[in-house]
Amino acid sequence: MTEVQHVDVKDYHQDIQTLFNEGYEMMVDLTAVDWFRKKEPRFEVVVNLLSLSKNKRKTIKVKVDDKTLTVPSITDIYPGANFYEREVFDMFGILFENHPELTRILMPDDWIGYPLRKDYGSGRIPVQFKNAPKVD
Repeated sequence: MTEVQHVDVKDYHQDIQTLFNEGYEMMVDLTAVDWFRKKEPRFEVVVNLLSLSKNKRKTIKVKVDDKTLTVPSITDIYPGANFYEREVFDMFGILFENHPELTRILMPDDWIGYPLRKDYGSGRIPVQFKNAPKVD
């Protein structure tokens, strides 16, 4: 069973370091959630950790301030967090302080906006299926 721990953004980096020191040697996943119009603050970063030695899992949730959209990077603790943090930055616009290279990873560099935000407009591309009547 996975234990869930809610962490304040100011304690996030230190708490992750403590968990690493306690034997959570693997960061399995790092992502974000947009709680648009459901919760305040709107964004939350979610980190899943695994201790192979203890056979335990832990989920860390940290609320991200809507004004700064900034969370400390954990790449110095878990180097594999590099690409996960870049993906969250690219898709949600959340900044990770002290990240070694916080640049877009999925979208083109000149892309405007953050596609996984719930207020991001979805584009409309007309699709014509084979043998279907044309729609004007």
